[in-house]
Amino acid sequence: MKQIRYEEAIAQLEHIVRNMENGEMDVDSMAKELKKAQELIKLCKEKLKKTDEEIGKLLDTK
Repeated sequence: MKQIRYEEAIAQLEHIVRNMENGEMDVDSMAKELKKAQELIKLCKEKLKKTDEEIGKLLDTK
């Protein structure tokens, strides 16, 4: 998955959830979208962890 901004990943996840809740996906596209959602969640977790570590380093040096 290409590198995307955190906000864009969240927006894509919200779109997937909205489509699932509204019943706008067939079984085939649901499997594809769930895999994409997994990748987006992983990306978001990594970005949050990295940001948390960077903030921790900044706070430790002061």
